Parts: sequence; structure tokens; C-alpha cells
Amino acid sequence: MSHASSYVLRRLPATALACGACLVVLVPGPARAFSGGNHEKITRAALSWEPKSLSAMADSREGAIVANDQGAYFDLGILHCDNADYLAPRYGSAYPRTRDEATTELLACIRGSVARLRAAVRDADGLVDANGRIIAGQSDLDAPCAWNEKPERAKCDVLEQLGRGWHPIEDFYSHGNWSDKADDAVPIGTTNPPGLNRTTIAPFLDIRRYSSMNDADWTREAGGLIPEDLATGCYPDFDSTGSKPADCTGRVKHNGTLNKDTEASERSRNGNFQRASELAAQDIARQWKDFTAELVETYPDNRRGEQMICALTHDNPASSCP
Repeated sequence: MSHASSYVLRRLPATALACGACLVVLVPGPARAFSGGNHEKITRAALSWEPKSLSAMADSREGAIVANDQGAYFDLGILHCDNADYLAPRYGSAYPRTRDEATTELLACIRGSVARLRAAVRDADGLVDANGRIIAGQSDLDAPCAWNEKPERAKCDVLEQLGRGWHPIEDFYSHGNWSDKADDAVPIGTTNPPGLNRTTIAPFLDIRRYSSMNDADWTREAGGLIPEDLATGCYPDFDSTGSKPADCTGRVKHNGTLNKDTEASERSRNGNFQRASELAAQDIARQWKDFTAELVETYPDNRRGEQMICALTHDNPASSCP
């Protein structure tokens, strides 16, 4: 394991990863997430923050929302909700993965976002003092945030945790068939998986609720909400077991089959790209609302929670937050 891989392994939340073998530094292959520009559009649509703070989160090249697409993180499927692929027996011969295996993979992706939310709540404690006053040196953006998981200003730490936790949620809608319509002119199969055509955000992405529960309880609850035909595409990156498929032969693939990373993607037809983007933005709006509610509940004294929210959303919070 390289020095860089070892460092990433030490810094990632333990509950987000199932194996150290997943973390090897590879040269990224073809882009396989919402493009950086689409991540930016989705995130900006979801958040009403002041410009500099919003750019720190949403910028297509340097924002926290795309940190999971950098370096070794790119090759971990659980950080992008990849490899939860499945096709029910009624659509053809026995599929290489069971429904339970696909569900386990999706739950591993959700688990990472749960860990990130918990970390963001802890890191927010550094934004204000015991009396609820903004700490200027911990809440400014005079210098860019590094997004390297090394502790720095509290605002950078919180934004990084949120960005890394929200990225897989956005990818879920791009990489899966939750809101899709299949091609009616082609039989359902591995190259044309069914679409669930859902028009509301996924109930099993209730990250705040799960963050207050023990792992066994929330995974049982979330697993029971996952539909039989839900799938995200197989991509040749590491899944939660540390396996790395060579080419996804015989499986519902990400590339060319299920991804809606850009409007030009094959699966983006039938309004699939627009629906995926809209639901992703709605879900990030939910995640932000839930996070702010968690801050207020966790830090009630001297309006500390409210001040933390102000520090995150304002560009000069030391002077502009009451």
C-alpha cells in the first residue's frame, strides 16, 4: 500500500469501508459519476447560501461535493453507490448477484453518508464558542479548503464531511434506476434493466434518522424499504468486499447501460437525466434541512446550533451573524 493509500485509510470513517484492500491509488478511468458540472448544478439548486460559501461546497472542480472523485476515493464503489446491481429471475437466467448482495452494497454506500453526517455534527462544535459567538478564524474562507481530510478550519472540516457524504446520494440517482423509465422498444434484460419510475426521493436515504440509530437497526429498516428491482450499475471499481470486477460481464453495467452522468448518456433518454437531477437536488435539500435540525438539537445552549448554521452559510459570519 502506498503512503497516500495508507493516509486515506487512516482518515476515512471506519464504518464507511469494509476493507483496507479497497484503497489503492489507481489512475482514474473514464468519468462515471454525474459530471462535475452536474454535481455543481444539483448542489447549487439545493442550497441557498452566500456565494463564496456555496462555491466552496459546490464548485465543479474544487468544491467539497466533488472531493470523492479525486485520487483513491474515485476507485471505491461505495463512495459512489456503484455495484448494487441486480436483475430479477423473471427477466432471464440466474443473475450473478443476489438481491441480498445488491442490497448489502447499497447499504454500505448509505453507511458512509451516515458516518459523514455524524462527523460533520462533531466538527461543527469548533465553529462557535461556548457563548454562541462565531470564531472568526474557524469560520472564514480567506484561503481555499484543502479537502484532504486533515483537520483544518472547522468550516472546511464540516463542509468536507457534508460534501463527501452528499456525493454518493447524488450519484445514487445518476447511477441507479430509481427514477428511470426503461426503453419500451427493447426487452428488459442486462442491457435494458427495468426502471422504477419513482417521482419522490428515496426513503432509505434518511441519513439523519439513521445517524441516531445503531447499525443493525437502521440497516434492517433501510433494507426493508429497498424495492426488489432497484439496481445501480456494475463498475470496475472496488465494492464493499474489496472485489474489483474486471469488466462486469453478464451484469447490469454502469457504462453504457444505467448511468445518467450527462445528458448524452444512453440511459438519459426518456427524461431520465432530468428526473435523476431533480430528485438529487431535492434530496440534498432534505439532507441540508435535516443536518441543520440536528445542529439545533445537538447544540441548544446559547443558540449555538443556529450560529453554526449561520457560520456555514455566510461568507463573513463573524460580522454578519447575530
